[in-house]
Amino acid sequence: MIDKIKEHIAEIEKFTSDSKEAIENLRIKYLGKKGLLNDFFAEFKNVPNDQKKEFGQTINQLKTVATEKINALKEALDNKTVETGVYGDLTRPSEPVELGSRHPISIVKNQIIDIFSRIGFNVSEGPEIEDDWHNFTALNLPEYHPARDMQDTFFIQTNPDILLRTHTSSVQVRYMENNKPPIRTISPGRVYRNEAISARSHCFFHQVEGLYIDKNVSFADLKQTLQFFTTELFGKSEIRLRPSYFPFTEPSAEVDVYWGLETEADYRITKGTGWLEIMGCGMVDPNVLENCGIDSKEYSGFAFGMGIDRITMLLHQITDIRLLSENDVRFLEQFKSAL
Repeated sequence: MIDKIKEHIAEIEKFTSDSKEAIENLRIKYLGKKGLLNDFFAEFKNVPNDQKKEFGQTINQLKTVATEKINALKEALDNKTVETGVYGDLTRPSEPVELGSRHPISIVKNQIIDIFSRIGFNVSEGPEIEDDWHNFTALNLPEYHPARDMQDTFFIQTNPDILLRTHTSSVQVRYMENNKPPIRTISPGRVYRNEAISARSHCFFHQVEGLYIDKNVSFADLKQTLQFFTTELFGKSEIRLRPSYFPFTEPSAEVDVYWGLETEADYRITKGTGWLEIMGCGMVDPNVLENCGIDSKEYSGFAFGMGIDRITMLLHQITDIRLLSENDVRFLEQFKSAL
């Protein structure tokens, strides 16, 4: 039996091949689960005691010779493959993986959420398909109210009580109905209005609206909150509030931030004034609080809302709002480095 094993050792030492298949067959023949090496190990128990030592040493020699021969042949084959360029240089790094990028709307939305989360605001969401109560009536806009004309609405034809929400204030109504003060929340989301599509307007866009309800909330609290927000997002701390009208807030105001007049672009976007309108705000009308089941004599609050698309265009110098919804890869790839 020992002589037979030595014959196999000699056979292995003489073996040579540049065929991957032949090398693998050699490995299976000797080192596989059903290979000859296992057969010889199984035969060990039948060997006379005086021959066990030599038999064991010969089997181990067979295993070592087979392993070294197979490894050497594989290494030679790999080197030959690299030299001949069949697969190219296997040590070269692979092609870089193309990384995706966040949409600019998502980038700015996340920045806004992060800023308000630092001062205690949570995030609330609601359905994009709404009913009349949550989108209009609860917000001090009863049926036939003239202010409804301010928002050209997409109604569901088969049910005039169902519509595509025109603002995320509907989310605030739902939140007030299901949560007791103190309330401090922002509601980002997509909204819809029946407007002509152009470089500056679209039939759908994105808003984020904020709401703070508690005891003794004042207009000064609103101004300080917006002051913090504009400083963090734009790096500009000077703001002004101009009287305005919104059905769901009283008093109401438009918020302008002083953008400056340092460049030609500054003159263009601020129309030569240096001031740029960024959002609307006001104290929540007591009727809205009562509609949502909150005692307006005990609680007060403020609300604000802004268009994420417009702020995105401003921060990234985008001149056409349609670029934000056309999914042009050439446009989106510019934001790969953005968070």
